[in-house]
Amino acid sequence: MAIDLSALSNSSTPEGDFSIASSVDDLLLAALERGGDSLETGRYLVTFNEGQESAALKQLRSCGIYGADSRDFAEQTVEMNTMGDAGFLYLSEVNAALISSSAFRELGSAGLLSAEAESDSIAAVEPEYFVFASNADYLRGFARAAQVIAEDLGSKDKESDQAPPPETKPDVVGATWGLVATRANVSNYSGSGIKVAILDTGFDLGHPDFVGRPIVSATFAGQPVQDLHGHGTHCTGTACGPVAPAGSTPRYGIAHQARIHIGKVLSNSGGGTTATVLAGMNWAISQGCEVISMSLGGQIPVQAAYTNAGNAALSRGLLIVAAAGNASSPNTGAPANSPSIMSVASLDPSLAPSSFSNYGKIEIAGPGRDVFSSWPRPMRYNTISGTSMATPHVAGCAALWAQSNPSLRGMNLWRRLQASARRLPRPASRVGAGLVQAP
Repeated sequence: MAIDLSALSNSSTPEGDFSIASSVDDLLLAALERGGDSLETGRYLVTFNEGQESAALKQLRSCGIYGADSRDFAEQTVEMNTMGDAGFLYLSEVNAALISSSAFRELGSAGLLSAEAESDSIAAVEPEYFVFASNADYLRGFARAAQVIAEDLGSKDKESDQAPPPETKPDVVGATWGLVATRANVSNYSGSGIKVAILDTGFDLGHPDFVGRPIVSATFAGQPVQDLHGHGTHCTGTACGPVAPAGSTPRYGIAHQARIHIGKVLSNSGGGTTATVLAGMNWAISQGCEVISMSLGGQIPVQAAYTNAGNAALSRGLLIVAAAGNASSPNTGAPANSPSIMSVASLDPSLAPSSFSNYGKIEIAGPGRDVFSSWPRPMRYNTISGTSMATPHVAGCAALWAQSNPSLRGMNLWRRLQASARRLPRPASRVGAGLVQAP
């Protein structure tokens, strides 16, 4: 096929050298320095056609460009910050590659990615974008995002320099409103034997509510898995928290016996890139996680690399669910806007669509307003809102359905979630099939 790069050479494309090893924070700081509101990082993604990876890799190496392969890393736990001057990183499970800015220019100069070049191996070439935790302040504007990163980097000890918000006290003892609404609190299933991957800001590995729970973890953000942000710990709690928290704390977790896989794809400041997310998806697919939950994204077009990843998961009997976004926009954010990824909208306790929830491509809805869940110590718990909070409700219920019947995998699981959802008197563009329900 002919690859048309005209859309990649406009004036908004960042100029400079952006390597595979560049950290998320460094990329964001560079974006702050150049100004503007472009969400492009300056690197690129090449998505390959199925079965053509060998030819594609040969094509990338034909200019003498050194590259890395995710299969070179133990359990495909890619460490981009160790790659030095590598020109590209191939992610084998999702069949896509991250290309550094300098390597991209070399390939372009050689005519390998030009509009005239014929290639049966390359499906798409597109910019890499920044992504953020879906309920983060970054959605107020990209410049604000970079400023927050800069402020965070100026602090040696974020937790001690910033006073935590007031501890949230549960209003009820029993179960959170989200678990009651989805009927997860009365389900006979626990998620036992099902692997659930949470791709986010990491997890508080020492949280007392998870003592004794085996947790498999990996980082793709160049920082330890330990969550200094909070978002990932909150989402993990909703999807996989305990059946009986200590004291008067209400039950807030759904798949309380699921096998937890934590992929840190966003930094402690809540930011990531398409590549850090794809690296986490690549890992979760290689781990065989039946449910992959992503409460992150950006207001960007559909990316072929995300669609490839979603298709790769479905073909292996795995399901990816992602937050629709909180921009009150008729355009669902990426990666949830990909046709192979289940998009989740947010509902208020009244079961009306949340005012912030994006709409358009929506498959299902979950409780997202005023959701109580786990939080990094010393707070331990917090109540926050967003499509980020709705997504792990769907992921947790998906794990219960997957446990209930071994045939409910991949697309079969997708269909069952929609078929069993509680119908709501709202347009499908707002709530999809309706409110997710547990078996």
